[in-house]
Amino acid sequence: MNAKIRALISEFGRLSVDVATLKNEADLYTAGLTSFASVQLMLGIEDAFDIEFPERMLNRRSFASIAAIEQAVSELLAEAGRDAEAA
Repeated sequence: MNAKIRALISEFGRLSVDVATLKNEADLYTAGLTSFASVQLMLGIEDAFDIEFPERMLNRRSFASIAAIEQAVSELLAEAGRDAEAA
C-alpha cells in the first residue's frame, strides 16, 4: 500500500521534492503539497483504492504525511470490509 500511495502522491501531489526521498512521517505540506493538490490526491486515492473519504477525514491532518494517508486508507478499507460482511 505504501508504494501505491507514494506513486499517487508523485502523480497528483505536485511536490517540490521527489516523493522517494521522503520519510513516511514527513510533512507533505512542507514538501510542497497545496490544498488544490491535496484534493486531486484525494480523488486519485479514492479511485485507486475504490473508497470514499467521509467528511470527518476531509482535513489537512488526513493528508499531512504518507503515514497519515496510509492510516486513513487502511481505516476506510477496514470499514468497507466490515460493511460488506454485515450486508
